[in-house]
Amino acid sequence: MNGNKLRGVIAAVAGVMMFNAMPAMADSTDDILNALIAKGVLTEEEGALLQKGRTGEKEAAAKKKESSISTSFKDGIVFESGDKQHKMSINGRAQLDFRSFSNEVTSNQAETFDIRRAYLSAKGSFYDTYDFELTENSGDLLYAYFNVRWWEQAQFKLGQFKQPFSMEELGSSRFLNFTERSFVTQLVPAVDRGAQIHGTPFKGVTYALGVFNGVGINRGQNANDTSIDADGKSVTGRATVNIAELMDQKDAVYHLGAAYSDTSDNHDVNAFAIRTEGRGSNIFQSTAPGAVGATNKGYDLKRTGLEGAVAYGPVKFQTEWIKAEFEPDGNNRLVAGAPVGQEKDITAWYAAVNWMITGESYADVYKGGLFGGRMKPKNNFDPKAGKWGAGAWEIGARYSKLDASDFSLGAETADVFNGTNENGKFNEADAWTLGLKWIPSPNVRFLANYVTTDMDCVKGFVCTEDKEKAVNLRAQIDF
Repeated sequence: MNGNKLRGVIAAVAGVMMFNAMPAMADSTDDILNALIAKGVLTEEEGALLQKGRTGEKEAAAKKKESSISTSFKDGIVFESGDKQHKMSINGRAQLDFRSFSNEVTSNQAETFDIRRAYLSAKGSFYDTYDFELTENSGDLLYAYFNVRWWEQAQFKLGQFKQPFSMEELGSSRFLNFTERSFVTQLVPAVDRGAQIHGTPFKGVTYALGVFNGVGINRGQNANDTSIDADGKSVTGRATVNIAELMDQKDAVYHLGAAYSDTSDNHDVNAFAIRTEGRGSNIFQSTAPGAVGATNKGYDLKRTGLEGAVAYGPVKFQTEWIKAEFEPDGNNRLVAGAPVGQEKDITAWYAAVNWMITGESYADVYKGGLFGGRMKPKNNFDPKAGKWGAGAWEIGARYSKLDASDFSLGAETADVFNGTNENGKFNEADAWTLGLKWIPSPNVRFLANYVTTDMDCVKGFVCTEDKEKAVNLRAQIDF
């Protein structure tokens, strides 16, 4: 066989080897090609031709990889582009509750099963910069927003989402320490439509400041949207610092936070109520303020919140306090019978301690000023897969206090509360919650809470019973 034919054969074989070699061999083909040229087996022209073909093949493979979509399960069904720039996930949660009550307060809820939440979400990001979320709860729109992450220090969020107020409220219901949040979160601004700027200016510090409609979830307009007398907005801000992160203590959290919200010309003239933490009786239930008109501009609602938490390893202490101040605008009475312009306020606070008795660390689920992550057991309980670990076990206790006694002063006492029997005729309450939680695997939780609430009857009423005892059970799965 002459030299030209031999070189042709070798070149063909080398080409087949280079273009069909396994990925692990890809980096060595250039060395093989250069060695063949150096030994005179291939000419420079033949080597260049093979190299050109290989370069084209590599570029085509790279483009194919970038445009490919991979599917995986990571706490949700995740679709991701090959270049990691685009991602979308399908997520959901279902919470089945059972509640049982004592008969010590009349008109409370009966023993019942309940679908507490049933969420379905689509969330993701494009170009690793533009985030979005769409979430519905049993057919009702809950969250609909997008977030722009040009800079981690200053991000922009627009749509319907939670206003930046209260560590407990901002944390996901999937990861609550107890079945229900405390009295505090019944006074916070919660979900609304608006825009905010937020971010992490430097390690351990977060902030958020937003402007919102001030009318609540799924309400872009209101009954008085043609009147400038009801054209107020909510301005809400929150800032937090984790001192442990500043000190590089990985297994600890020393959290401090504060929030403030000012809703001007509030045109929500509906009555409002506060329920027990066991989801039984309405403790406080107001009559509706006077309708907005030419001389009645509604009322301003100012809310101030403070929060703190200390966690070290498997033990956590957490507390929050809120004051909601109602200030009538114009020639207005906040409630019928009250003096014109008289202000009222409601305060609430709680203190809770929790212990992961199986040793999991709370610092692992703290991020961005929240305990909002998924607690993962050290050893899953999954007998079908042959895993007989204990799962993660948590015990906890919480004390909460509500004080709405400012709403029961003077002649308007009988007009403030519109409950029937004892329901809604209290203005102060103390609640103790004892909780047990089992997490057999990261996406499944079982909770059992015992909640006892002592209530003080409004002046001018006679309440024959003033205590509620509740047992709340929950089975939860989320992805």
